[in-house]
Amino acid sequence: MTVIVGSLNPGKVQPVQEVFAALWPDLAVRGAAVPSGVRDQPLGVGETRRGALNRARRAARLPGATWGVGLEGGVRVERGQGWLFGVVAAARAGDGLLLSARTAELPVPPAVLPRVLAGEELGGVMDELLGTHDLKRGAGTVGALTGGLVTRPGVWAQALALALAPARHPELYPPVLPVPTNVR
Repeated sequence: MTVIVGSLNPGKVQPVQEVFAALWPDLAVRGAAVPSGVRDQPLGVGETRRGALNRARRAARLPGATWGVGLEGGVRVERGQGWLFGVVAAARAGDGLLLSARTAELPVPPAVLPRVLAGEELGGVMDELLGTHDLKRGAGTVGALTGGLVTRPGVWAQALALALAPARHPELYPPVLPVPTNVR
């Protein structure tokens, strides 16, 4: 029984390994190159969520998968300001269960935002500005800007644990929530 992460990036595979080892230690975790179906640097919540869901569903369809997990980092822009965040999705193979959660957000430095909006990937821009190499495969922009107090793997692990809560407690999360009759 295997969890397949829709990425080969160790900064994404490692937190998935940690979470599943704590919740379901009998499951092995490995990464696989799975396309997101969105641009390299997704913009907005919708595109970022789509990328995570695509990765999770595609990973869950791979041979031997028990779960497929997709992690997609994006930038949300509102009123000229940007925030870095991520979406985690987990698709359970076989029954169609699809769970997701968002990470916390980090303000994008104002000088960086125009480059991201012009199509550059945040990680590369931050590597250039901070003199780092392959930041997105380690502590991430969030780790660099918080002095390591918050790291990319830590943020991914927290969001994945939140997303998986309904799978841990299905008795509390009915498969279809009834629509209240007093809501129009």
